[in-house]
Amino acid sequence: MDQQITLDTIIQAHNRIRPYIHRTPVLTNQTINDMVGASIFFKCENFQKIGAFKARGGVNAVLQVVANNEGKAITTHSSGNHAQAVAFAARLMGLPAYIVMPSNAPQVKKDAVKGYDAEVIECEPNLAAREQGVEEVIARTGAVLVHPFDNDRVIAGQATASKELLEDYGQHHPFDTIFIPVGGGGMLSGTALAVHYLSPQTKVIGCEPEGAADAILSFKSGKVEKAPYIKSVADGLLTTLSERTLAIIKEHVSDILTVTDEETIAAMKLVWERMKIVIEPSSAVALAVVIKYKSKFIGQKIGVIFTGGNVDLGKLPF
Repeated sequence: MDQQITLDTIIQAHNRIRPYIHRTPVLTNQTINDMVGASIFFKCENFQKIGAFKARGGVNAVLQVVANNEGKAITTHSSGNHAQAVAFAARLMGLPAYIVMPSNAPQVKKDAVKGYDAEVIECEPNLAAREQGVEEVIARTGAVLVHPFDNDRVIAGQATASKELLEDYGQHHPFDTIFIPVGGGGMLSGTALAVHYLSPQTKVIGCEPEGAADAILSFKSGKVEKAPYIKSVADGLLTTLSERTLAIIKEHVSDILTVTDEETIAAMKLVWERMKIVIEPSSAVALAVVIKYKSKFIGQKIGVIFTGGNVDLGKLPF
């Protein structure tokens, strides 16, 4: 999987997954625009199949596993949204799926994975345990690993969200900046590539919780770093970049900015109250960055991808 992700790769991914995903809506909100002094277009992947953008990469990868006859079962490790995406895609293709999930993953996400007929294997909440769990599944079942972000097929699939945003709202007046939450970097690197090919004058900024700040360290040092500590309400962003995603981010991302959990929760609450839509904390990180650093972006045309809306309603942070 060392192929170069070209514009053609992204176009082919979009054509491949189009029958199985939603072309999600783009919303605006005057109150939020006035608050930040910019014009923001929110790409609502919280309305995507499985409630998150991850459906794009998961479906693109699984369809290619099937097309190339690479295996008869699928496995991955994920705290939730990618787990659902792979389970959803595997069921579409009639393949069994074995999903390794940390024991502290939101129950709503575990239940959703089981709802797609996948087997959930719980593990300790750390990367080593996740990877060991997947190795055991592969040894037992011969399943093919669809990694949550360290996979060109997944990255190409994630790139299709910003491709749609640019096609629908960036043709006549290009975006100045697009803001993307960053965990493992699949969506950020996919977006950066799509923007590089389709709107090269647009900047891409990664948005990260202070309580999982590995990407900003990696971005500055040029090598994959671990976060000094992991504690954030943004449960979808607690992973570390891979060499693959960091290489793309170093080349095509302008900056990475961080926010506190308090800032993220305030942004999430603002969206629920003013836009009347459900987003999860990981989604709110991008808007929180725009609000915190608004003086840098006054007067700009901005894109924000709301990455998902899978919230445990019994454990809201507000």
